[in-house]
Amino acid sequence: MNPLPDPSDSRAVLLGVTWYSDLEDLPGVANNLPALAEAVCGPFGWGLDDQHCTVVAEPASLEQMLEPVSTAAKEARDTLLVYYAGHGLLNQQQELHLGLPNSRAGRGRTAVPYSWLREAISEGKAKRHVIILDCCFSGRALGSMSGPATLADQAWIDGSFLMAAAPETGIALAPPGEQYTAFTGELLTAMKDGVPGPNPWLAMDDLYLHLRSVLTSKDHPVPQRRARNRAGELVWGRNAGYQPSFTRPARALEETADWPNPDRILDVTEFIHSLALVRASSGLKQHEVSARSSTPLSAGSISRLLNRADLPQRWTTIEAYLTACGVHQDHIILWRAAWERLKATPPRHQATKPSPPSPSLASGKPRRSKLRAMVRRAQFRADDVE
Repeated sequence: MNPLPDPSDSRAVLLGVTWYSDLEDLPGVANNLPALAEAVCGPFGWGLDDQHCTVVAEPASLEQMLEPVSTAAKEARDTLLVYYAGHGLLNQQQELHLGLPNSRAGRGRTAVPYSWLREAISEGKAKRHVIILDCCFSGRALGSMSGPATLADQAWIDGSFLMAAAPETGIALAPPGEQYTAFTGELLTAMKDGVPGPNPWLAMDDLYLHLRSVLTSKDHPVPQRRARNRAGELVWGRNAGYQPSFTRPARALEETADWPNPDRILDVTEFIHSLALVRASSGLKQHEVSARSSTPLSAGSISRLLNRADLPQRWTTIEAYLTACGVHQDHIILWRAAWERLKATPPRHQATKPSPPSPSLASGKPRRSKLRAMVRRAQFRADDVE
């Protein structure tokens, strides 16, 4: 599959709520939407035609938010991008809801469940999906850590890349007086200026790793991401920061304050992902890590380590990998403690697979009645938003 989306077969829907009747206004969101639309349609982005990038500002109802997503999902055959900026709310079950202008604290039926947005995205036939959430508690879209499912189960859509501005318990930042919200502002800067490095193309994983480093250094909420079916390799566009002669040596512990902290790793998925971040931060490719290892460690072994779904049962491979990446021995002790802690933790139960879409949705028939049914159900929801 071509990592660069086909503009004619790709679509983008940008959703944003700036003004609220009961919640704090978010002026930066009003600037996020046109700037991101320009980036998506520009020469350093996907180059979409204007009619293929839909901007929905201040959607007043569930239908106004979800109908454009359903339409774009039906049209897209290559890649679908869905972006939301606004207030994120939680109900009593700690599920993420997306705020509308009239959303109110304590009234669950006034916001849109993220699961319904995901359902609208899944109705289409796009090969890949990019979901970007710039809202409080957006990490909930990656899965609830308090529920029976693993961290990423809730967000899984085949071929999906999901980037959240804040952890599942975190508050997204909208600094007063700033032109954009903190997360989207840095995202736009990276899209415009690129990421310094030897790659002429900018992949979604490159954007995420850069944002994680920059936002962490500014003491802002740390973004989260999940990718499936190599969706992280999806190309955003040309890298304005391309430097053909750029080389980055492996970094010592004292130079890697932005490396993952193993003490904060809470599950196996995050453990494996954090191992991958160590290699990315080191500046080494897999074959270079293999060559630096003092014990046999092939590039294939590294690839299997970083793409497995379960916890490695042997510590020796992890230790050899971390050492070859340049991690100091004192820090490796912390990694081993995290590994032993996860090894002693009973595995979570397998999440229940979602039911297949109804025949009417699978056949592409009009879905307006489906949305109206959602509205009727929402009126009787007893879930309170905190």
